[in-house]
Amino acid sequence: METDGRRLTIRDWAEDDRPREKMLRKGVQSLTDAELLAILIGSGSKNETVVELSRRILHECKDNLNELAQLSIHDLCKRFKGIGEAKAITIQAAMEFGRRRKMSETLERKKISSSIDLFDLFEPQLADLPHEEFWVAMLNGANKLIDMKRLTQGGTRQTVVDIPLLLKMALEKSSPVLAVAHNHPSGQNKPSHEDEEITRRIKKGCEAIGITLLDHIIIAHNEFYSFSDEGKI
Repeated sequence: METDGRRLTIRDWAEDDRPREKMLRKGVQSLTDAELLAILIGSGSKNETVVELSRRILHECKDNLNELAQLSIHDLCKRFKGIGEAKAITIQAAMEFGRRRKMSETLERKKISSSIDLFDLFEPQLADLPHEEFWVAMLNGANKLIDMKRLTQGGTRQTVVDIPLLLKMALEKSSPVLAVAHNHPSGQNKPSHEDEEITRRIKKGCEAIGITLLDHIIIAHNEFYSFSDEGKI
């Protein structure tokens, strides 16, 4: 589908191959992931249509949107010929928009009653990160969310947790119940010795000022580990 050396845009295709027109005729649900990505990217090259480029990107991400979301702007530009900074920024912005929508839906939850509820709460913030972050959710006495904050962030392994700051945040929000979470960028959801030690120290600090530590969960992509479920809180 070359056009005198020009980069192929969606308008250059046969009408049946155009994802925008397909969306108008059949609805957005009719589009494949590659077609949705193609709409974001907008154009391919003289050797590759934008849908072919999109399929190649998704194939290298194992057709997993979570893996795509983990790629930085630099990664996208370096790994995929045909993706420049502007296209990479558009892809990242779309992924972040999806995360924020998911987060908004989660924040409407009335009550935290299980480790799965906590996973749903923290996962949009933590699942796709290439580095480790530690978050806290401050709840009221009915386990309803008051606020949630990132406490710290670190490298690819262990991040340092400031427990006095964690407790200060809870007191400022008059929160009698806390839940904490961090991620393992490695994908391994089992706790390390350091994870167990920090959980013990947080629980001890909470007990000293009359706050309940509801749970500490570790998120590793689409899986999680709950200290509460394992009887360790």
